[in-house]
Amino acid sequence: MRIGKDLVAAVATPLVLGILAEGESYGYAILQRVSELSEGELEWSDGMLYPLLHRLERLGYVEASWGISPTGRRRRHYRLSPSGHAAIAEQRRQWEVVSDALNRVWDGRGSARADLAWAE
Repeated sequence: MRIGKDLVAAVATPLVLGILAEGESYGYAILQRVSELSEGELEWSDGMLYPLLHRLERLGYVEASWGISPTGRRRRHYRLSPSGHAAIAEQRRQWEVVSDALNRVWDGRGSARADLAWAE
């Protein structure tokens, strides 16, 4: 299945913030975690992830520092800042509303006719 780029863009920020809420990480590991969480359905590129990480850093949601990989290469590590923790909480509340609305409409509970059928 191909997931449309509008939907991918919509979930990018809460997904990256959620991954960083699990703990500090770096670009390649974040890409791997996205793939793992989506069971391979979301395949992001560096060209999508790094501009997002830089934007989140500019917004103050993410802090970055340089570290050394086990192979000795320098790599940038990202972690949530205190305002990033607040942002993920707000993102979660918003996505719960969206998810609930979609579930209602897809389960047939989103219309007046469906409400009448539920009452019978």
